[in-house]
This record gives sequence, C-alpha cells and structure tokens, in this order.
Amino acid sequence: MVGRSVLLECMESDKVDKITIINRGPIGFEHTKIKEILLNDFSQIETIRPDLDNFDACFHCMGVSALGMSKENYTHITYTLTKKLTDLMFELNPNMVFNYVSGIGTDSSEKGGSTWARVKGKTENYILNKGFGDAYMIRLGAILPEKGIKSKTGWYNALYVILRPLFPLLRKSSNYITTTAFGQAMINTMFFPQKKKYLENKDLNMLALKDS
Repeated sequence: MVGRSVLLECMESDKVDKITIINRGPIGFEHTKIKEILLNDFSQIETIRPDLDNFDACFHCMGVSALGMSKENYTHITYTLTKKLTDLMFELNPNMVFNYVSGIGTDSSEKGGSTWARVKGKTENYILNKGFGDAYMIRLGAILPEKGIKSKTGWYNALYVILRPLFPLLRKSSNYITTTAFGQAMINTMFFPQKKKYLENKDLNMLALKDS
C-alpha cells in the first residue's frame, strides 16, 4: 500500500521523468515512465547494478511486520537487505535523496525494549550516517487509502471499510495522512530540503502542500 501510494503520485507528477521499480512481483500494468525490475531475492541486489545509476532519489518502501517473525528474520529483511541497497545506491548515486519508510515508535537509541523499534532505529542510523546528498526517515503513522489503493494485509482492509465513513473527519487531522499526500510529500523531499530528518505525518502533510 505504501509503495503504490508513492508510485501513483510519481506517475502523475510532472516533476518525475523516470521511475524504476524493484519489485518481487509484477505491478500488473505498464506506464511510459516505468521500468520494472523483478527481483525475488533482494540479497542479490548487486545483480541489477547496471540499472541503478543516475537517479535523483530512492524511495525505499519495503517492509514487513515483526508479528510472528523471529528476531533474526526480521533483522535480515529490515536491516541487512536495506544496508545492501543503501551501500549500492551510495556507491552509484552519492548525491541522491534517500527516503526510508520507517514508522512511528522507531528507537534511534537502539537500546529500547522493543526489538522491531531497535532494528528500525539501527537501519535509520545507518542510512543517515552514510553521507547521501540528503536523507529522510519517514516515520509514517496512520494512512488513509485513496485512488483505489488497498493494503495486502486483510484485516487492515476490513478496518478501513469500517472507518471509511469517518475519513472526511480524519482528513482534517494532521495526525492522519492520505496516500495521495504521502506520495506528494515523498516527491517534494527532492525539491524542498527539510531541516528535520525524521518526518512524521504532521511534517509530511505540510511538505505535501508545497509547490514549486
């Protein structure tokens, strides 16, 4: 849901000329801006090196829930695979903007009691210290789906059906963000540098309103 939010806004934006998607499965449609690379095993990111240079931004939206997952597997997916992508992108595009979609409650100290929060914090710290032209840790909170976007998590979709009558009210709160505004905010990180490097829903909502 998060990745598709960014994708749709990039497709519609005049600010974005080219989109390369690294995906485990096909998105199911074609677009003149899009080049899609299917990579089932992200630990093999080096195999697509020739396709990953000359980019202005990387919007890293891949993530999993820690629920029911061992610490080792969660760390591998969240930290180790992200580190591989980060290292390669920095080597090929050191001046790019690198956005990592993290989450509310992430632990930058890496010392808290929650495993997922520590691992996310470790991942954020690695990216921020890498030395990119700019980088933002996107601590996304509650997100409201628009434009037909759905979550891959069934109970999320059920919850959205229940809450849909409240969407007009929730949109008025800066604590919530729509998928549209989220995608627009991600794009705007390339054009409106922010002093804050940890961006939560309130920050993202303000950033989405900026227009060059």
